[in-house]
Amino acid sequence: MATLADLQQRRDSLFKALTDGIRSFRDQNGEEVAFSSGSEMRAALAALDREIANLSGGRPPSTIIFRTSKGL
Repeated sequence: MATLADLQQRRDSLFKALTDGIRSFRDQNGEEVAFSSGSEMRAALAALDREIANLSGGRPPSTIIFRTSKGL
C-alpha cells in the first residue's frame, strides 16, 4: 500500500501533467502512463484525492460556519 507522501507526490505530478496539457508521462516507478482524455485524468485526480483524504484522517469539511462578534 502506498504511503501518504507517495500518494501526494503522484497527485502533484498528475496535476502538473494535466495543467501542462500532457496526456502521457513516466511515473515514479518508471512506467509510462497514458490517459485518453482530460476527464480521465480528472477522474484519476479525484480518486487520488479520496485516497489521500482517507489516509489523512477524513475528508475536508463541506460546510464552514463563521462566528463573528463586534466585541461588545
